[in-house]
Amino acid sequence: MNVVKTVADLRAAVTRARGEGKRIGFVPTMGNLHAGHIALVKKAGQRADFVVASIFVNPLQFGPNEDLASYPRTLTADQEKLFEAGCHLLFAPSVEEMYPHGQSMQTIVRVPGVSEGLCGGSRPGHFDGVSTVVSKLFNMVLPDLAVFGQKDFQQLAVIRTMVRDLNMPVQIIGQPTMRAEDGLALSSRNGYLNTEERAIAPALYRTLNQLADAIRNGHRNYQTLLAEGQQALQAAGLRPDYLEIRNATDLQPATANTRELIILAAVFLGKTRLIDNLLVDIIPASV
Repeated sequence: MNVVKTVADLRAAVTRARGEGKRIGFVPTMGNLHAGHIALVKKAGQRADFVVASIFVNPLQFGPNEDLASYPRTLTADQEKLFEAGCHLLFAPSVEEMYPHGQSMQTIVRVPGVSEGLCGGSRPGHFDGVSTVVSKLFNMVLPDLAVFGQKDFQQLAVIRTMVRDLNMPVQIIGQPTMRAEDGLALSSRNGYLNTEERAIAPALYRTLNQLADAIRNGHRNYQTLLAEGQQALQAAGLRPDYLEIRNATDLQPATANTRELIILAAVFLGKTRLIDNLLVDIIPASV
C-alpha cells in the first residue's frame, strides 16, 4: 500500500491505476479505524480494482465546542489495518494541503433539505463541512464508487443528494452498520466511554429495536412511540438529543402511509455523543 500526502501525488497514483484499466473505489475516513471502517474498505475492494482510502480529521465539520483537538489520531495503526484490508493507496493530507487558502476563504458546499434537523440541527454547519470536504475529495480522487457507513445515515443521505444534484459521476454505496456483540454501533467516539458508560450504551440500540418491533406489530401513533422511547432512553441513563421516526427515502417526518421508515437517535452519555439508527420496512397487508 502506498501512502501519499499531496493532491499531486494522489492524482498521479490514481491516474496510473486508471491507465491500467482499473476501476477506482474510495473510502473517506477521519482515521482511528475500527472494524466498521475496514468493512467499508473490503466492500470497495469487492466492487473496484483499486481502493483508495483517505484519513483526514476535517476541521470544517467540527463545531467550536466539539472534540476536534481531542479526536483520536492513530495513523500508524490505521495504516496497518488498511494494508491488511487490501487498500492500495492511502491519502493522508495535512489541513494546509486540503485548505491551502485557509478555511475562512473556502468555498462551501451546502445540501439543503436532508442536512437540516437531526444531527444538522444539533450541530450547525456540520454537514456543510462534510459535503465540502467530500466534494473536494471526490474531485481529487475521481472515484468510480465510494462507500459510506449507514450508521451515519443522515450523512449518507447528504452525500447521495449532493452527488445527484451536482451530477457527480460517483456511485454511492451504503454499508450496513457494524456492531459489537451487545449491539452498540461501532464508532471511533466509543473510546471516550468509561467502563460504566460502556455498559449503559447498548440501551440505545435496544430502545430502537423496541420501537421497531412496535411498528412492525401495527403501532402507527409515532408520537406516542417516540415519547415512550425517550422515557426508555432516560431510564437507562442516556440523555436524548433527538429521537425521530422518518421516511427513509428523504428523511421527512414519517406518516401513517410511509412504508420505508428509519428510526434515528442521538444521545449523550457522559461527555460522549452517540448516534444510531434502524431501518424498518412496513409490509402492506394483503388485500
